[in-house]
Amino acid sequence: MASAVWAGAVYLYPSGDRKPDLHGYRLAGDLCPSVRLKAVGAAIAPKDDTPGLDPELLNGPVLDRAECYLSLRSPAAKKPLGNRWSIDYSIGARVVLHKKTDPAAEFEATRGVADSSIGTDVKVESVPNLGDSAYVLTQDDGAMELRVLEGGAVFSLSLSAYSQFNSDNGEVPSGEGPDTSDLAPYQSAMISDMRDLMARLKH
Repeated sequence: MASAVWAGAVYLYPSGDRKPDLHGYRLAGDLCPSVRLKAVGAAIAPKDDTPGLDPELLNGPVLDRAECYLSLRSPAAKKPLGNRWSIDYSIGARVVLHKKTDPAAEFEATRGVADSSIGTDVKVESVPNLGDSAYVLTQDDGAMELRVLEGGAVFSLSLSAYSQFNSDNGEVPSGEGPDTSDLAPYQSAMISDMRDLMARLKH
C-alpha cells in the first residue's frame, strides 16, 4: 500500500501570505486509535487493533502528516483451519495538515491518480456534502480510496481486498480464488467512517 504519493511528495502552490484554514484539525499522536471503522467493521469485519505496519507521525512547520495501516479480522479466521479460500481486507488512513500552502490544486490534480498503481484505469466518483471536496477512486483489482479536502486538511481512507488460500495439509489450490474486484457495496461505510475520523480529529 505504500507508494510514492503516500510517501509524502509535497507540491507547493503560490498563495501569497494567506495560510490555509485547518478548521480545528490537529494531529498530536498515533492516528490508529482515531480510525475506529465502525461502519466498515459492521459491513465486512471488525478491525484488528494491531497495526499492519508501524503508524507514522510527522509534525513540522510546513505540514503535519499521520498514516496508519490496519487489517480487518477475516470471518474465516474464526473457524477451524481447512481447505478454503478467504478474502482478507486492509485499510490505510492518511491525514495531512498543510500549514503554509493551500493543497486544493494538488488535490484536484491527482483526482484521477490512484496511489497504488499510477497509470492504470481508475474510476472517479464525486462525493457530495463531505468537506470542501471529496471523491472516491476505484480500480478493478480490489482497491478503493476515499479522499477528502477541507481547507488545509487532506484525508484519505483506502480499502484493499485480496484472496488467500488456507490449507492445513499443504494442498495447492486449483483454479482462481474468489473475485475481489467489486468494493462498491462498502463505499457508504467508508464515507461514514471518514466522517467519524474527521470529527475525532477536530478540536
